[in-house]
Amino acid sequence: MPKTIRNKYDEKLNYESLMKAHIESRKNKSIKKDIILFNLKQEEYIKYLYDELRNLKYKHGGYYIFYIREPKLRKIQKSKYIDRIVHRWVVDNFLYDAFIPQFINTSYACIRNRGMHKACLDVQKAMKHCKNIWGEYYILKMDIKKYFQNINKRKLFKIMCKKIKDKKVQWLLKEIIFSDKNETGIAIGNYTSQIFANIYLNELDQYIKHKLKVKYYYRYMDDSIILIKTKEEAKNILNKIIIFLKDELYLELNKKTQIFKNKQGVNFCGYKINEYRIKIRDKGKKKLKKKIKTLKNKVKNGEISSKDAQKYICGHLGYIKYANIYNLCSKLFYIKDEFD
Repeated sequence: MPKTIRNKYDEKLNYESLMKAHIESRKNKSIKKDIILFNLKQEEYIKYLYDELRNLKYKHGGYYIFYIREPKLRKIQKSKYIDRIVHRWVVDNFLYDAFIPQFINTSYACIRNRGMHKACLDVQKAMKHCKNIWGEYYILKMDIKKYFQNINKRKLFKIMCKKIKDKKVQWLLKEIIFSDKNETGIAIGNYTSQIFANIYLNELDQYIKHKLKVKYYYRYMDDSIILIKTKEEAKNILNKIIIFLKDELYLELNKKTQIFKNKQGVNFCGYKINEYRIKIRDKGKKKLKKKIKTLKNKVKNGEISSKDAQKYICGHLGYIKYANIYNLCSKLFYIKDEFD
């Protein structure tokens, strides 16, 4: 059974655990101005944060707001660095132990030893199995409409209190969840956001697996698929899911949700998957090629170092190695060598 958190706040709250949260939060970001300034007086800041949390006087600060356009336009709310330490501390000391063990095995986002690569490999394995036992089958692909923006905060807090019984931890979670004063939506950009989102949709996971008894169900954040024998079964399951989402989680599916035959394959986690091949979607390949061209120009103009460009290429090699695209892999290895 997953742990229920009781009377752990004071036990976990100490200078060392907050310093550890700071060290983890600054990894690979130590050249950022706010982190450099924090590092100059880190002992004083950590002591201040400890006192604020111990006396239950901590108040979450405001947000820096900016927008990104890839893969689509999104509003990002970035917390102040001292608040990001608190986010890390509460997730690592309470939320991970309380909730991750109760997640289903086929939920993949932001969970150690899972991720998008395991998700796509598991989906392909299931597709092969369904092909063997059913021949033709159907795929129900679901995507939630503006998921992060539509999470109901009061419902989220209520769900979390099922496992978090410690009143002090509840106080801190409420301070984080309602830090922007809105009733719906969690800030994209917080360390807490991904696990909050997973905890919220775990309610759907449990319903699908244990109430609807669906065997082949896979979810990566708000993107999920079900493999099912007939179209009628798929329609029936979809209708029940729509009702559950509306009544229990105050969410709805978007227009990308559809039912189709297995021979079309399925787009999932940035890949196009069927029983025999895993390919990067055309949109992903175009984006990658465009980024590589930009990187080469930046290196040529001295805007970034070849080492930094190489790090980016290495990251994408990890992404594409699961796909059946020998020519693109070869090209990327060649470009990586160019940056050596």
